[in-house]
Amino acid sequence: MESIEEKVSNKQVLAKDYINGNPKATDMYLKSSTISLQLPPDTSNAVLVKNLYLSCDPYMRGTKKRDSRLFYSFSPDSPIIGYGVCKVVDSTHPGFNRGDLVWGVTKWEEYTVITITDSLFKIEHTDIPLSYYTGILGMPGMTAYAGLYEIGVPKKGDHVFVSSAVGAVGQLAGQLAKLMGCYVVGSAGSKEKVEILKNKFDFDGAFNYKEEHDFNAVLKRYFPEGIDIYFENVGGDMLEAALLNMKRRGRIVVAGMISQYELDEPQGIKNLVNIVYKQIKIEAFTVYDYYHLYPKFLETILPYIREGKVTYIEDTDEGLESGPAALERLFTGQNAGKQVIVVAQE
Repeated sequence: MESIEEKVSNKQVLAKDYINGNPKATDMYLKSSTISLQLPPDTSNAVLVKNLYLSCDPYMRGTKKRDSRLFYSFSPDSPIIGYGVCKVVDSTHPGFNRGDLVWGVTKWEEYTVITITDSLFKIEHTDIPLSYYTGILGMPGMTAYAGLYEIGVPKKGDHVFVSSAVGAVGQLAGQLAKLMGCYVVGSAGSKEKVEILKNKFDFDGAFNYKEEHDFNAVLKRYFPEGIDIYFENVGGDMLEAALLNMKRRGRIVVAGMISQYELDEPQGIKNLVNIVYKQIKIEAFTVYDYYHLYPKFLETILPYIREGKVTYIEDTDEGLESGPAALERLFTGQNAGKQVIVVAQE
């Protein structure tokens, strides 16, 4: 067992500069420093954590520009910032004790001092794999839950379309809709991912968007009577086609628009008049406004996981040094499921 008195090596992944466009492994570098495993006596309301699992998420490419105002900006020669699962090594915060397991916003390094502790959640249920708190039981899971239940408000028999449906958010949104008795179709970027949607997640239909040249036609094929709920993760041409295929009073839940984040000139949508003709509700959201529902979310999702009613797929890489390449793969569609970096075992 490590002594909290000693100093240890602290491997880190840092950004070389402000990163424009999709992140590449070459945009980051590894460095080792040292860190004390005891917080200074004059530090208040802080925790020192050992990072166990780190999360790669689509929003991480929208936060690295010099003028970024959203989420957590990356700075040159500073550790990459993102969600992770951690173990508390030392604490001066009354709400956290040494040995607590937590998930929340941390840094890409072996040990991190966290002072903004309102972004940390205690992990009470350890019968579930800890890595799940980077995904299905963490920020992506809450995003799927809040978007579907609070904004989409599905009812039995609704026809639901989920784009980027094998991603950390989409795979859960689709399965939750299925559990509510909805007809669910998802899009993905490879034949293998289409098979995952149909065979592992029990979607009613799925298609490879890279093989389709007319999204309007493919959506009409899967939704001849129209779409009640579109869980939007992509934007662009997919949103344009969805607008043409929405039912009257349909709901579009906007969780993300991954196709648009790095365009110099964001794509215009020509079919917006359908919002008026069909009285379509479009609502965007960020998960931060719904974290107060986290206990309610756990009450819903934990039984589904324990009873095997929800399947979750992770794509894991071992070691902090694998992080840059893992993050790059996320944006080239080479990952299947939730992209997770295993930093250390508990």
